[in-house]
Amino acid sequence: MKRCDWAGPEQIYLDYHDTDWGVPEYDSRALWEKLILDGFQAGLSWITILKKRENFRAAFAGFEPDVIATWDAPEVDRLLGDPGIIRHRGKIEAAIGNARVWQEIEAREGFDRFLWKYVDGVPLQNRWTSQSQVPTQTSLSVRLSKDLKREGFRFCGPTIVYAFMEAVGMVNDHLVTCHRHAPCAALAQDRAKTR
Repeated sequence: MKRCDWAGPEQIYLDYHDTDWGVPEYDSRALWEKLILDGFQAGLSWITILKKRENFRAAFAGFEPDVIATWDAPEVDRLLGDPGIIRHRGKIEAAIGNARVWQEIEAREGFDRFLWKYVDGVPLQNRWTSQSQVPTQTSLSVRLSKDLKREGFRFCGPTIVYAFMEAVGMVNDHLVTCHRHAPCAALAQDRAKTR
């Protein structure tokens, strides 16, 4: 079974690649969770975050933005003492602030609609044949990053945003030789038919 070059060798990474990465996500809360986790990844490898994802979910109240938006210094201190997550004050404080920004966007238009409008609601389809062709950022991720920052988000640079866009299926960056490329492309076609 052919996979993207980055997938593996650990089973948790293979499972993530095969079932999660590149599958279009349209749930506002789930999109926010993934963006926050990608922010925590800054300077680290994704597998580090992946191995701690369940710990993050427990520590961050299931990534419920309406809960996290109410947090303040006591919760920051609690999280800084939690060895199951990445204990970085700036990223923790950004997650709390980003929850408040999520609430504003969600109330105004829906966080899912805010994000998906950048690709007209349908995943972009790339046809890369080698990992070296896959960009780390694009003009679109630069624009979305700037707009997120303008809204008040932190830890959402263009590289983080592009990794996020790949992960949540806004763009299909599975290599064409990967067994997941065609299924993810089919999900995009299904979405286009229902719009």
